[in-house]
Amino acid sequence: MRPDNVTMVSRRFLLLAVILVSLNLALWFASPGLALRKAVIQQLFGPNMVRAQVYEKNNVQWNLDRGVIISVTPSQVTLKEASGHIQQIPLSPATKVITRLGAHLAPTALAPRWRVLVTWPANGAATSVDVERIPPGHGKKGFPPSAAPASSLS
Repeated sequence: MRPDNVTMVSRRFLLLAVILVSLNLALWFASPGLALRKAVIQQLFGPNMVRAQVYEKNNVQWNLDRGVIISVTPSQVTLKEASGHIQQIPLSPATKVITRLGAHLAPTALAPRWRVLVTWPANGAATSVDVERIPPGHGKKGFPPSAAPASSLS
């Protein structure tokens, strides 16, 4: 190789090394900041949350309620929260019911003793019901055959 080619290869290698080290440092320093935000969100809205009220800038109030269903009708679900508070939440046919596996159910599939997280506006019906736990023996009620949970994996 001629000296000109060696110099050019060395410069390219040096430039590549500088870019990779810079990218590595940027990702290394950015990661803790992202993890901190996720930790705060998990702490506030994680499994220990019982109830939350969130206000948007346009004065819309959203409620999040976590609890065990004690009764359900086609138009309302009643939860008992960990604090002992009984919360009645209106339902509509547009309410999305989502299981932990991602299956979508009709609101009529909800049953007593299911542990759920309900998101709903203060002046309307629930927009979503996230099913967190279904007691044994109650899991297949209302599930379409493709969304029914596996009976046992062990």
